[in-house]
Amino acid sequence: MDFLKLLVWLVSIGLVLWTLYQGMRREGGVSGLSVLIAVFLVVITALVTASFGQVPAGYRGIVLQFGAPTGQVLGEGFYMVFPPFIRTVELMSVQVHAYETNAEAASRDLQIVKTQVTLNYSLSRDPRDLVRIYRDLRQEYLDRIIRPAIQEAVKAATARFTAEELITRRPDVRQAIEDVLRTRLERFGIRIEAMSITDFDFSEAFNAAIEAKVTAQQQALKAARDLERVKLEAQQKIEQAKAEAEALRIQKQNVTPELVELRRIEAQMKALEKWDGRLPEVVTGTGPVPLLDVFQNQSPRPRR
Repeated sequence: MDFLKLLVWLVSIGLVLWTLYQGMRREGGVSGLSVLIAVFLVVITALVTASFGQVPAGYRGIVLQFGAPTGQVLGEGFYMVFPPFIRTVELMSVQVHAYETNAEAASRDLQIVKTQVTLNYSLSRDPRDLVRIYRDLRQEYLDRIIRPAIQEAVKAATARFTAEELITRRPDVRQAIEDVLRTRLERFGIRIEAMSITDFDFSEAFNAAIEAKVTAQQQALKAARDLERVKLEAQQKIEQAKAEAEALRIQKQNVTPELVELRRIEAQMKALEKWDGRLPEVVTGTGPVPLLDVFQNQSPRPRR
C-alpha cells in the first residue's frame, strides 16, 4: 500500500512539472494559472492518498472521525474513507498473542509460591466489542487489564490449594486460574485462547522438605521390597526342605531286603570290573573272601 501511495505521488509530481513546463513554453515564464494547477494537483494527491489504505491480515480497522469511534469497523483488505483527514482508521490486532509473566502468592498452608504463567489471548472479532475496547482502553489493554487480572487470578487460585497440591493437582490449579481470568477478561471483549502454568518455584526450605519426604518414601519402599524378598526366600527354603523330606520318606518306604541285596551285588560287580588281575593281600569282609581264601590256603597236590 505504501508503494501505491508513492506511485500516486510520483504521477502527481510528474503532472505538476509537466504543467509548469507547458506554462513556461507558452508564456515564457511561470504563470499564475500554472502554479494554481500545480497546487490543485498536490492537494488532490494528498487527499487521495490519505483516503485509502489497507487493513492487514489479522487486523480490523476502527474508523474514527476527529478521533472518536464512529462504530464502523473495516475488515481485512483495501479501504477508502471520506472525507480524508477528518476520518481516519486505527488498526486493532485480532491475532492470538502470548503473554508470559510471574506471579507471587501464598498457598493455603502459607507457603510462598512463584508461578510462571503463559496466557494466549486475542481481542473479540465482534465490531461492537472492538469499538468498546478502543474507546475504553485504546491499545493499552495489556497493561491496564490483562496483567493485573493474571496477578489476581493466580493469587485467588493458589490460596485454594496447599503447596503439595499445587504440584500433584496441577491441572486443577490451571483450570482455577483460567476460570478467574475468563470471568474478568471476557467482559472487556478479550478472549482466552489457552492458559498454561509453565513453572512453580517454592522456597528453599519447602524444596528441602519435599526432597526429604521423597527420600524417606523411597527408603520405606526399598525396605518393604527387601522384606518381601526375605519372606520369599524363606518360603522357598521351607518348600525345598519339605520336598527333600518327602523324597526321603518315599525312598525309605521303597527299601526292601531284595533291593539291598541287589545294590550289594551291583557294588561287587563294579569292583570286579575295576580289578587288575592281581590278588589283594588284604580282603575286606564285603569282598570275595571265599574265592581269595581258597586260592591262598590251597596246598599243592602230591605227585604220584
